[in-house]
Amino acid sequence: MDIRWDWRLFEMLNFDGGATVDAFMTAVSGVFMWIPLYVLILYIIWRRYSWRGLLVFVVSVAVAMALADMVAGVFKHTGLLKNLWASFPARLRPMWNDMLCDVHVPSFDHGKYGTVSAHAATIAAMATLSIVAIRRWWYAAVIVVVALLICYSRIYLACHYPFDILLGIALGVLSGGVGAGLFVWCRSLKFFDKKKL
Repeated sequence: MDIRWDWRLFEMLNFDGGATVDAFMTAVSGVFMWIPLYVLILYIIWRRYSWRGLLVFVVSVAVAMALADMVAGVFKHTGLLKNLWASFPARLRPMWNDMLCDVHVPSFDHGKYGTVSAHAATIAAMATLSIVAIRRWWYAAVIVVVALLICYSRIYLACHYPFDILLGIALGVLSGGVGAGLFVWCRSLKFFDKKKL
């Protein structure tokens, strides 16, 4: 895919921060760093809705994130639906683009194509659903900052252009909306309800 309007913005956001920043951004882009946050989210959901609510939340998150990841894979020709749109002209990740100058690439251990960003899609899906479920302004602020940091880490690591990230966020909000709809629907059926704390 020949999209170039965001190349300059990518070059402004991608820089060599040295070994410490490289390690930090790699950790931000991974899963292990965020395990305490995910545990906190599950604890908050359990406190608000009990075990049934937690079960519905986990299923809803799984649905939302799987949907986001699978649809993102359609455009990168990866995952379960990789052959759904075989003629789609996939866009190379910045790290594989020879036409860009001075790209800082901490690691080439990534696939060839980057649009749509599955990282952005899955974190946006989880953020959207959890904001609907938790309904606290402080939590919404924290998870939005976390999501933006994860999205930026993908640009820093030269895995995605800004447009890839924006498409991923849009996809994640939509799939997160599907998950939130499932969560709210189960609550409306009285499968679970908010605990009286």
